[in-house]
Amino acid sequence: MSSLLVVENPKDWKPILPATELVSASEYLTNPRFFEMRRARVYNLCRSNGYQTVGYYVSLLAAARGHRPLPSVTTLQDLKLSSIVKVASAELQDRIQRLLTPLKSERFELSIYFGRNLAKRYDRLCQAIFNHFPSPFLRAEFVRADVWRLASVRPIAWGEIPETHHQFVAELPRRFFERPQIADVEHPRFSLAILVDPKEPDSPSDAKALARFARAAARLKMQTTFIERDDFGRLSEFDALFIRATTAVNHYTYRFARRATAEGMVVIDDPQSIVRCTNKVYQAELFRRNGIPIPRTIVVHKGNVHSIAPQLGLPCVLKQPDSSFSVGVVKARDEAELQRELKALLAGSELIIAQAFVPSDFDWRVGVLDGEALYVSKYYMARGHWQIQRSTPNSKRIYGRSETLAPQEAPPDVVDLAVRACNLIGNGLYGVDIKEVDQKLNVIEVNDNPSIDAGCEDELLKDELYDRIMRSFIRRLEARGLSKTQ
Repeated sequence: MSSLLVVENPKDWKPILPATELVSASEYLTNPRFFEMRRARVYNLCRSNGYQTVGYYVSLLAAARGHRPLPSVTTLQDLKLSSIVKVASAELQDRIQRLLTPLKSERFELSIYFGRNLAKRYDRLCQAIFNHFPSPFLRAEFVRADVWRLASVRPIAWGEIPETHHQFVAELPRRFFERPQIADVEHPRFSLAILVDPKEPDSPSDAKALARFARAAARLKMQTTFIERDDFGRLSEFDALFIRATTAVNHYTYRFARRATAEGMVVIDDPQSIVRCTNKVYQAELFRRNGIPIPRTIVVHKGNVHSIAPQLGLPCVLKQPDSSFSVGVVKARDEAELQRELKALLAGSELIIAQAFVPSDFDWRVGVLDGEALYVSKYYMARGHWQIQRSTPNSKRIYGRSETLAPQEAPPDVVDLAVRACNLIGNGLYGVDIKEVDQKLNVIEVNDNPSIDAGCEDELLKDELYDRIMRSFIRRLEARGLSKTQ
């Protein structure tokens, strides 16, 4: 993918960015060569960036041409909205106070170069502001009234950067542009970002599986870059986002999905799937309304807590709406335990789920993508436990064994039920948990971001599992009219 540095007057610029072409704004807007260029990153450093100025049109036409502008028009407009700046200030309050309270002045300016600052102590704040307003060069102004607040953020031109900062700025692009990649691809068709959290104990994919995803992408001429939560401001560099960190709505993964969708990227998991899959109250209502069999279920609020035991019996299972990996799911064995667990769960959510306890030796897990079953696994309960995972007193996680079947080898009614449940959610990548007791099937939940680990879910398909998921990205990208060539 070509990288273009677009400025109003190239004579004012030194060649500070490696592997980029320095282009005047007028040439970028009018030269047919750039209209015909199918794949490009556009770093817009024009001095003028207001509505319908030359800088505005550089970012606007870059988006129309399928290029990746930084900043985008959305960012340029956000920078002018005081309400957006106030939201950013509120989200960053703790960090702002911690850094600026020792200062004696009433006003402070912070220069932000690709998310960095000359003084390393401000780097994390700079990165956070860059993530809110992705733009190469910014200046943030803070004022102190009762407390320090972010008053404004604006893009700055090269001429506004002090000469004493030039050497530092010139050294930054290499760190910014040279991202760690796996399976480097010559002449890639598309670029894929895989969002991961290396510190997550229950990551949806282990390191071997992540490497196999990257190699599958490479086989399809798609370049993979692994990104983490601090790379939020860099999403516009990519064509697609694959989230392989556990998702939640009130979480950075949802913000990544929302931003990527707004940028026109192909996203798995998409924001709608995250909302629908991470709330068990929503799923209970959805499945009940559409005739999907589920265990006997009550949506619990403070006014009906005394109806749980009479309707469901004991023991029963209580679930916080956004529980995952068996965390936030408890079994109440008697009335005292029921009331104790209810009090804890209702303190965090107006509504929770109570279900009849359905014991089984294993759960079916059906992986579904684009409305078709990918794999079918049996997740057996952890030894001596009623769930597939249990934690020891020293917080060690113990899992039951698993085995994987091809969809055509699994019971057809299990596969059919899983696909029907997923079709109510969307057309993304899902994992459907189903219990089979006395020849009756019950959907427990549909998960976005399903576990795909090397040696487990890929036990039968091997590399073909990863290829199928990457082919889905290719189809979606091509359906959006993106070029098959660079």
